[in-house]
Amino acid sequence: MSRENLVMGEGVQIADDVEIGANVVIHSGTVIGPGCVIQDNVVLGKTPKLAARSTATARALPGLVLAENVTVCSGAVVFAGSTVGARTVIGDQAFVREEVTIGDACGIGRGVCIENQVEIGSRCSIQSNSYITQLTVLEDDVFIAPCVTTTNDNFMGRTEARHALKKGATIRRAARIGGGVVILPGIEIGEEAFVAAGALVTKDIPAGKLVAGLPARVWRDVPDEELLENQ
Repeated sequence: MSRENLVMGEGVQIADDVEIGANVVIHSGTVIGPGCVIQDNVVLGKTPKLAARSTATARALPGLVLAENVTVCSGAVVFAGSTVGARTVIGDQAFVREEVTIGDACGIGRGVCIENQVEIGSRCSIQSNSYITQLTVLEDDVFIAPCVTTTNDNFMGRTEARHALKKGATIRRAARIGGGVVILPGIEIGEEAFVAAGALVTKDIPAGKLVAGLPARVWRDVPDEELLENQ
């Protein structure tokens, strides 16, 4: 691969066999492990520029760390202070903010936006154009279908009380979230739960239940043959 127009900051560490495309920017302190592929027009280790009314805290961040065999596809931006696990693929034009942890063997789809301070386990799939808001937790083996929206602020930016109550969703191991689902702040979705496409999740969902509707309600148990342990 070409390294044409590569721009690189101080203290960057790149393993010998890393493939880097054209017009890539790698900011200071970034660490790129062996076997990684960085495609055209990628920005790695970007420092956030906070708006005047942002609730995020401005502070020095450690460099971005990509483990071995990570692929960052064309046009993606991955910020400083984040870590990406081995064999994870970050799709075209995806956006990963600061202080995000992504585990091993995840797939982050095209145009996905992952906000700051998000924790993502291993073997998760987040499909195209989904929005993962600040303070969300996804445990291992979670599936997020396209165009899912998570939220974290019931006050939508008003009142000082909101700061103590701000919280994203917690999506437990092997839960599956269907296309176009909207999840309200602070919701917990249990292990192996299944949320049908288009649902509005306003209450916690028990483990192993299938929910659907506006608002979502329990319809039945997830069949045993669909549980991850039986695959």
